[in-house]
Amino acid sequence: MARRYDPERRQRIIDAAIRVVGAKGLAGLTHRSVAAEADVPLGSTTYHFATLDELMVAALRQANEGFAKVVAARGGLTDPAADLADELAGWIGEWLAGDRTGVELECELYLAALRRPALRPVAAEWATDLAELLGRRTDPVTARALVALMDGICLQVLLTGVPYDEEYAREMLRRVIGEPAPGT
Repeated sequence: MARRYDPERRQRIIDAAIRVVGAKGLAGLTHRSVAAEADVPLGSTTYHFATLDELMVAALRQANEGFAKVVAARGGLTDPAADLADELAGWIGEWLAGDRTGVELECELYLAALRRPALRPVAAEWATDLAELLGRRTDPVTARALVALMDGICLQVLLTGVPYDEEYAREMLRRVIGEPAPGT
């Protein structure tokens, strides 16, 4: 029997893995659960991703792209006159207002890097890339502190269920940047 050409299969498997983690958490992620969700043979998942870590790396990379799209769409870092704290607080708000499953998945995969060394380079890459982007408007140490603060704010919102408080985020970001509030 001839093999069916399916150029989108790998992407469908990644998308299915994201849905599985969103519904069942990382503990529910298996080649079998992803194959069922993607409606592909089990062998397809292991063909494209020999290990679950490889599949998680692909899912984390895709999830990271979601936040990168928010950042790129706003474009506030290219305007030196834009209020950096306002821009960052807005980014966080847009990201958290998006698909909650995607946001939770990204955080869950990001934290999974603590126990799964294969995920660490992807998690570190995201933080490094964001710090480099922020470094266009501030110094490298402040940029890293901003990334850490943004991570912390997002995790607190996700873990506590408390609504995102953009004013609070803006004020805390402003303090790290070392800028006074506008009009003061």
